Amino acid sequence: MLDKLVGLAMLVAATFVFLYYTIWTLLMPFVDSDHPLQNVFPPREWAIRIPVVLIILGATVIGTFLSMVMIKSNRKKAAKAKAAAKKKA
Repeated sequence: MLDKLVGLAMLVAATFVFLYYTIWTLLMPFVDSDHPLQNVFPPREWAIRIPVVLIILGATVIGTFLSMVMIKSNRKKAAKAKAAAKKKA
């Protein structure tokens, strides 16, 4: 039951973020700059900066994870090769 509740919360959060960003980027450029609704959204340049920063951060995390996995895998292979060489000698 808890997993369904967490899934529902994640779905609601993702839907809210999607709708907020869509309204901010696609609809707000057509609204007058003095309209009170403009105060709900940050400046438009952040509509590009935020996703770019998130993509760079995500790529960095994924690259770091892959590097760590490859380094650990390489160490295991080297240890196995060293153990096999000791057995033969």
